[in-house]
Amino acid sequence: MTDGRPAVSDEAVQIRWARARQRPLLPPGPRGWLVAVEGPIGVGKSTVARRLADHFRSGLLLEVVEENPFLKDFYRNIRARAFPTQVFFLLSRHRQQQSIAGRLAVGEDIMADYMFAKDRLFAGLTLDDAELALYEAVYTLIAPQVPKPDAIVCLRAPLASLLQRIAERRRAFERGLTPAYLSRLIAAYDAFFEGVVDTPVITVDAERVDPRRDRDLTAIARALTTVRRAESAGEETGR
Repeated sequence: MTDGRPAVSDEAVQIRWARARQRPLLPPGPRGWLVAVEGPIGVGKSTVARRLADHFRSGLLLEVVEENPFLKDFYRNIRARAFPTQVFFLLSRHRQQQSIAGRLAVGEDIMADYMFAKDRLFAGLTLDDAELALYEAVYTLIAPQVPKPDAIVCLRAPLASLLQRIAERRRAFERGLTPAYLSRLIAAYDAFFEGVVDTPVITVDAERVDPRRDRDLTAIARALTTVRRAESAGEETGR
């Protein structure tokens, strides 16, 4: 690395360092770290977040999904149910993210199985122009009120693997998911993460790395530790 920060040797778990510094919502001083685990539906976000929380003995934040009353009908008819489904998720995620600000402020580390910004990604896939304009007006008002993640663990897997995992977990409301929709979602996530410049991103090949295995989990945890130490050193030196 040209900036002197250590590299991660395992090619299945790679660090992309932030190219610009973010300003956290929380006031300066000792605070916990917020790590968001992200990726398309079925890639294993909750499993990784749970395992990392156990590994680091941190708090855990799991996304509210099945409680969305519009979700079942959404997968049956995406166009007809997109807006209420998305608004429910937006407000639910906002409420959840606000609830952890105090915990971070007193030094608790938290592993989350989603990041708030992902809500906008889904909105862009499903809403029409008028709906999206209204959604964006609300999003712009409330997004600054939630803490930004200090690091993102980005899980990636091909379409065939996602379809198999979704089928195996047998969630009734996911039966309407189509390969076409998942393909668009994968592309949207790839584009989204290419645009992340203010937060370190740890990319994990979920085909080659199984967090249920201790050695694979350790590879992800080691990358997170590397990022945290480097970012902490940067804060101390004013870099």
